[in-house]
Amino acid sequence: MHGLLSPTSAPERVQSLDILRGIAILGILSMNIQSFAMPGAAYINPTAYGDLEGVNLWVWIISHLFADQKFMTLFSILFGAGILLVTDRMEQKSKSPLIFHFKRNLWLLMFGLIHAYLIWYGDILVTYAICSFLVVWVRNRPPRTLFLFGLIVLFVPQIITLFFSATIHFMPEEAISAFRLGWHPTPALIAEEIAAVTGSLGEQLAHNSQAALGMQTFVFLTLFLWRASGLMLIGMAFYKWGILSAARSTGFYWKGMLIAFAIGFPLTAYGIVRNFGAAWSMEYSMFTGSTFNYWGSLGVSFGYLCAVMLFSKSGIGKGIKQRFAAIGQMALSNYIAQSIICILIFYGVGLGLFGQVDRLFQAFITIGIWTLQYMWSKPWLDSFRFGPLEWAWRSLTYGSVQQMKKRLAAIKP
Repeated sequence: MHGLLSPTSAPERVQSLDILRGIAILGILSMNIQSFAMPGAAYINPTAYGDLEGVNLWVWIISHLFADQKFMTLFSILFGAGILLVTDRMEQKSKSPLIFHFKRNLWLLMFGLIHAYLIWYGDILVTYAICSFLVVWVRNRPPRTLFLFGLIVLFVPQIITLFFSATIHFMPEEAISAFRLGWHPTPALIAEEIAAVTGSLGEQLAHNSQAALGMQTFVFLTLFLWRASGLMLIGMAFYKWGILSAARSTGFYWKGMLIAFAIGFPLTAYGIVRNFGAAWSMEYSMFTGSTFNYWGSLGVSFGYLCAVMLFSKSGIGKGIKQRFAAIGQMALSNYIAQSIICILIFYGVGLGLFGQVDRLFQAFITIGIWTLQYMWSKPWLDSFRFGPLEWAWRSLTYGSVQQMKKRLAAIKP
């Protein structure tokens, strides 16, 4: 019946968005694996822990150049586009878009809090839910305005970074010491973190909760709030311009990809050279040294976006497209599944390999998880309408248990 409130059906989905989301959710793991496997400081400072020579050095360089902040950027852009998709659909059904949006993202916030405090502190769902409450109010602005707003918001973390860089030598010694210990922990602090992560369940939860709180306060206010919100606004603009639905010309995507790569990769590579030249010192690399990838990642991400749109528009790889689209359609389930698998490998509740796996083997584990998710997502969606967590999210949002099996859904009157 027209106007009936129900989840998006298969024919209503935009395949290019699902493909891009699927690739983004896989790419995110290539960076998250470092936080699952190693002390937290190793993510931002590769010299803080572990072997950084030979093949392990090259694994880090490749992951930083091709993945660090790139796939999270894509996912943030897609989340912004998703806000428009959902609110537009509600308006077409003469339903209140804001009520539905807030209800939907309040439940996402609940999922994120459970994930952050009980599974893994590096959760991004809490950030997305909170930012969605803010950016939704400007969704009806013209795309050019949304794009400019997004760029302005993206500058805020850089202003904060430059402020810290310029004033750090005037800070109290206690504050400087705290920055140094966060950037390059002492062997005693690293041993304490490894013991907590590989210890009892209570020790793991205490460590995880403390780290999650830090992510959702200081890190959120200085970085995540601004970067995620800015990228969501840009995602809204891209959606309105038809960029994310593969509606632009092939020439547009080719030019966009080549120009974006020509800017993004050299800028990120230059940052790598400068940081190694500064011996990854806290005073330089934690602040000024981080700006190169901050901006370079935007270029690389847009290049990836254009490449995926070209693939989506092409007539090749139909089966591959379906596989990646299925991963994207089950993005929430696959994201949480990545965390659960990694916790069982690295934390004390599982094999307890935290701090023992070098970057090369981390890459092999990542590829193994990619393979599992590439293989399981489409067969699942061949039988079911949603991923398991997508089903739970939709059932809670719509206030009724959704039909799960496709066969049952097909015969429902």
